[in-house]
Parts: sequence; C-alpha cells; structure tokens
Amino acid sequence: MIKVLVVEDMHVVRAGLVALLGGQFGIEVVAQGADAEAALEAVGRTVPDVALLDIDLPGMDGIELAGELGRRVPGCRTVMLTALDRPGHVGRAFDAGASGYLLKSVSPARLAAAVRAVAAGGRVVEPPELAHGTGAPAPLTSREAEVLGLAATGATAQEIAGDLFLGVGTVRNRLSSAVGKLHARGLVDAIRIARRQGWI
Repeated sequence: MIKVLVVEDMHVVRAGLVALLGGQFGIEVVAQGADAEAALEAVGRTVPDVALLDIDLPGMDGIELAGELGRRVPGCRTVMLTALDRPGHVGRAFDAGASGYLLKSVSPARLAAAVRAVAAGGRVVEPPELAHGTGAPAPLTSREAEVLGLAATGATAQEIAGDLFLGVGTVRNRLSSAVGKLHARGLVDAIRIARRQGWI
C-alpha cells in the first residue's frame, strides 16, 4: 500500500484529490493539509511514501516544503502538482528533491500512475516537454533570490534585515545586485521578472 500525503490550500481541489487517490487500488491517503505547517505536523505521524504538493501554498511554498520533507523523512518522495508551468519551477523543484512535476491538467489515470512510479523510485514530468523547459539558469544567487522574494511580499529593507539578521546595507546591496542581474528597471520590475521565470 502506497501511503500518500496531499497538501493543497484549495479545499475543493484537495477534497477531489483525496477522493481520487483514495479510490485507487494500492493507494491510501494517510493525511492531508492546506499548508506546510499542517504537512510537517502530519508527516511525523503518518510517514507517507509520497507527498503530493501544490507549489503555491500560503507561507512556505511547495518547493521549500519538498526540501524540508526530504530532510525530515528521507524516504518520503515528493510530487509537485501545480498550475505553474513557468520556466524555472521544474528545475527548482527537482533541485529541492522532488521526484515528480505534474500540471493540474493531468488526467486522473496519469496522476495515479505518477504516484505509483515515484513511489517505486521513478521520476515523472507531465507533460513530458516540461522536462526540456526548465528555463535558463537563475542568474541570482540564493541570497539574492531570498531577499528579492521577501521584498516581493512587501517587506522593507529594514524588515528583511531583521528577519535575516543582516545589515540594512547588505540587504540593499543584494537587492541592487538582483535588479542589475535581471536587467530590470527597478525593484518592482525585478520582482516581476523573477516571478515570471520561477526564480522566486
């Protein structure tokens, strides 16, 4: 029996996924949640074989959650199920340790097959052409992406500095560097470009 954790913030979508997978032979949904906090609480109790994650979760996103689940429960493999097909997201997901990346337009049969394949140690990308469209390598360092991602939430340089235990000048330098590397007109433009490419 393949034990599955479903993490999706839209209740109707999550209920549909639970019903769909729960009706499949050899698959049992052992936990579900609307965000990373619920997922991390559930994973310790249920020790799933596969976690099915949306990327666009409140708080910690699904890609970050995939990495955290991998650290906490190394035997749990993750599949991203998302509407996001922007360049960069597939690469980021696999870099974080995901074993599958599927768009929400996937058929129920393909979704169940993907869960089984990933549980057996495989790697799945659906549609397959996404495997060749991971986008250009992100020009930003992880630290630049981190501060730019926080700026995208509306945080000021002072707030970012406080959150990351950095000097305000360091934060401003990283934001300025990100703007330059993205050839953006300013911070707002840099955030737009990075989001579109899936780099933050």
